[in-house]
Amino acid sequence: MEVQETRVQTDRVLTIPNILSMARLVGVPVFLWLILRPEFGGPKSDTWALLVLALSGVSDYLDGKLARRWNQISSLGRLLDPAADRLYILSTLVGLTWREILPFWLTAVLLARELVLLVMVGILRRHGYPPPQVNFLGKAATFNLMYAFPLLLLSDGTGWISSLAAIFGWAFAGWGTTLYWWAGVLYVVQVRRLVRADAMAD
Repeated sequence: MEVQETRVQTDRVLTIPNILSMARLVGVPVFLWLILRPEFGGPKSDTWALLVLALSGVSDYLDGKLARRWNQISSLGRLLDPAADRLYILSTLVGLTWREILPFWLTAVLLARELVLLVMVGILRRHGYPPPQVNFLGKAATFNLMYAFPLLLLSDGTGWISSLAAIFGWAFAGWGTTLYWWAGVLYVVQVRRLVRADAMAD
């Protein structure tokens, strides 16, 4: 179920993959500011917001790829990568819901999954386990959502491009939401097994 990693981890902080992940984190407030500018009387900056989101997607691909190729997998990187993913999803949800591009119910569904995962992480810590590693299903869900959000942002306009973006955006959003919850259910099952194993050992 988990992404099994057999390569040696490093405790180095200033690696290229970690710097890319840090840059993604810095881009989160920039992206949120760009997407919300029209709501505060500023000009529409959706093109720049889309560019920041696209760069974050490229860096997300590169940091994992380079970490494996250059044997720079680190404990910090394992924390930064999923943190950046979740913050981008959260900031996009806030921005698109604020602008009424996303319905509130979809935002609530996605945030509820994050709440479930936070509870699972708390249970794991109480039993002395680290947070669950990112699995392939969770990564696929994130990729679908990261495709969906810029398309839905692009759909906030007129013309055939916006109409086409809405169709594909909602398709990716549907798949992403389904996979996101599926991955969450697998995390719950994993935590339950660990807790039951601990109880039997006692």
